[in-house]
Amino acid sequence: MLKLVVLVSGGGTNLQAIIDSIAGGTISNAEIKAVISNNPRAYALKRAENAGIEGICISPKTYGTREEFNRALLAAIQSYEPDLVVLAGCMVVIPEMMVKAFPNKIINIHPALIPSFCGTGYYGLHVHEKVLERGVKVTGATVHFVDEGTDTGPIILQKAVEVKPGDTPEILQRRVMEEAEWKIMPQAINLIANGLVKVEQGKVLIDGGNQ
Repeated sequence: MLKLVVLVSGGGTNLQAIIDSIAGGTISNAEIKAVISNNPRAYALKRAENAGIEGICISPKTYGTREEFNRALLAAIQSYEPDLVVLAGCMVVIPEMMVKAFPNKIINIHPALIPSFCGTGYYGLHVHEKVLERGVKVTGATVHFVDEGTDTGPIILQKAVEVKPGDTPEILQRRVMEEAEWKIMPQAINLIANGLVKVEQGKVLIDGGNQ
């Protein structure tokens, strides 16, 4: 059974997709041990409570330095002995010490098709604003392993989403979530939970085939 710790900063819609997929059997051989948020007001913590999952808040505002916060966050995650750490709308910059503690065991969902519209400063609604400013016809979402860079780790899954005339950043954000994020994050977790994902030479291989 793959033990998950999910890190979330806001509403937790991707968390809910994971919870529902485990309950519905779309994700097998996995369980969420805890949900951790840096934001005490995050609705994701309520979603965890509703699902009977332990939820805790570790806020950088309660620590004197970022280093202290990073160490506290890492210690909290390690206390659950997770097999996989899932960043599901987590706005915290993951420190190098955490990447080293969980090599190829941290995954993130990004609301664009990496390597487009990613890297420093590309998060949340800002990604969709930039997509619309550039006038691209197709966007989407990416699930990837986390390394020391920003959105630079090995890509696990991607799904394309059409950009439509009249889209606002908010409308496009919702479509990307519904058509891509809420589908490929559970799918990626299921693949990992069933031993179908491995990383070789910086690339992800799924079930023996390069995806």
